[in-house]
Amino acid sequence: MSYTTIFNITDFGAVPDGKTLCTDAFKAAVRKCEEAGGGTVYVPAGRFLTGAIHLSSNINLHIDAGAVLMFSQNPEDYPIVYSRWEGEEAEVYSPLIYGDNVENVSITGYGTLDGQGEPWWKLHREKKLKYPRPRFICFQNSERVLIKGIKITNSPAWTINPVSCNNVVIDGVTIKNPADSPNTDGINPDSCRNVRISNCYISVGDDCVAIKSGVEYSKYRIPCENITITNCTMLDGHGGVVIGSEMSGSVRNITISNCVFEGTDRGIRIKSRRGRGGVVEDIRVDNIVMKKVMCPLVMNLYYFCGKGGKDDIVRDKKPHPVNEGTPAFRRIHLSNVTAREAGACAGFFYGLPEMPIEDVSFHNVYVHMADDAKPDVPAMMDDLEPMKKRGIYLNNVKDAVFSNVKITNHEGKAFTIENCENIRLTDCSE
Repeated sequence: MSYTTIFNITDFGAVPDGKTLCTDAFKAAVRKCEEAGGGTVYVPAGRFLTGAIHLSSNINLHIDAGAVLMFSQNPEDYPIVYSRWEGEEAEVYSPLIYGDNVENVSITGYGTLDGQGEPWWKLHREKKLKYPRPRFICFQNSERVLIKGIKITNSPAWTINPVSCNNVVIDGVTIKNPADSPNTDGINPDSCRNVRISNCYISVGDDCVAIKSGVEYSKYRIPCENITITNCTMLDGHGGVVIGSEMSGSVRNITISNCVFEGTDRGIRIKSRRGRGGVVEDIRVDNIVMKKVMCPLVMNLYYFCGKGGKDDIVRDKKPHPVNEGTPAFRRIHLSNVTAREAGACAGFFYGLPEMPIEDVSFHNVYVHMADDAKPDVPAMMDDLEPMKKRGIYLNNVKDAVFSNVKITNHEGKAFTIENCENIRLTDCSE
């Protein structure tokens, strides 16, 4: 790269004191990149305070080692944009770093991005925000996106959220949000294609990685597909890798491998409900180690959180007619999973009577329940009593294979099977 295409923000008036607002310096550097046909907006060592940064095509935002990019806590520094928020299109505060309809864009370096999210969390809890909180990084309707090497902390809401993007790489990123910070998911690909997430460390206040494709009220039904997640460490969140519940555009062709989950509420979690529609299919999970996870494996089609989640149709255990609002989970295969010190139960799988969870397999799965396990609810659904040290529970599941699945230190049966069809157990705990 020519030095003439590297634009240091200090050359545009940015002051590294952590107090002087540098938003205009970033805007000027982005404009220079645009005029040059592309280039790098360079953030050197020092502490820089800024509002929203909007990137264009062919721009690399590079945060050097020793640089701390601090984001303003003033809502006026974040213009309103139209984007997807929790599955629906809406007016929202601009993400801290944002791009719409861009290509060949990247955020790289070994510096730190601090969202200073605490005031946003407080305003959210007090319901005093006019618009939804900013996500940290969001590219939408974009092509060829790279996020590599950076450390991100204290996000106001979801941390990395590509929406309707193609060819996204997220590699070697560290994300640390307080465990009690609301809805600070780590990485949430939403209606994206061809996403590779690798070598990341994620410790957050909600799901570490969540794969989504909008809700039934979305303007567009676009699938999320061809996603790989590998070599990641995930801690403290509500789930390690989660699919849904926003999955009305469908989620398919997902591989999750070589990951460690510790202290997450759930490990691999797939969730939806009547009315959402869409299909979750062709999911492969391999080589996963979990520790102190309340429920390692969950598939739930009675998820009750969010708008409409308390409707009678969601909680009803009787069969309903199959229609476009009926979600489906199928062709989901897990192998080589070890979970130690689990709490509520080893696995919880609850399909719909009119659409059972279908064609699933579990090979070489070992779950040891914690000696000091406390009662907890493995899945968010009505009329579910807390469990403690239970084995695997199945209801409305069809064509499932369990091979060399061992549950130890549990109370009661290793497998509880209700309203199921063609469940095969081979060399499993009794």
